[in-house]
Amino acid sequence: MQILVVSDTHGDYVTFRRLVMSKPKAEVVIFCGDGSDDLDNVKNYFPDKMFIGVRGNNDWCSSLPQKEIRVIAGKTFYITHGHLEHVKYGLSELKSAARRQNADVILFGHTHVPYTEYDNGMWIMNPGSLRRFDLSYGLIDIQNNQILVNTAYFNA
Repeated sequence: MQILVVSDTHGDYVTFRRLVMSKPKAEVVIFCGDGSDDLDNVKNYFPDKMFIGVRGNNDWCSSLPQKEIRVIAGKTFYITHGHLEHVKYGLSELKSAARRQNADVILFGHTHVPYTEYDNGMWIMNPGSLRRFDLSYGLIDIQNNQILVNTAYFNA
């Protein structure tokens, strides 16, 4: 199973839509906040894909949850924007919250900086931002109970 991870689109639903179009094998799209209107717009173009989203600190009127705990392909995902876990000051609070949920994968945004780490049995990813100059995103492949995590740049 392939999962596309996006965050911090901040109003650029056109680039978001083009990225989803460029990844036809992605069955699931996970959005880590700050652009919930973009998520609403984009998911209308792709009714065959599953979309999961959380709200960010700039999604003031969003009805999306602050965080999501989801099991996808047998793996537990802890999904958040990261502002409530103060990720700009370190990841210890985020990691602790995810460990309490027995997460296999942590996904967060907020910093606009792509990041991946494997920490004691847990994958941690920030896909970066689809806004500004360095358009970045994340891809997760789960096959044979193995998780492969990558961040990449998108040439819109």
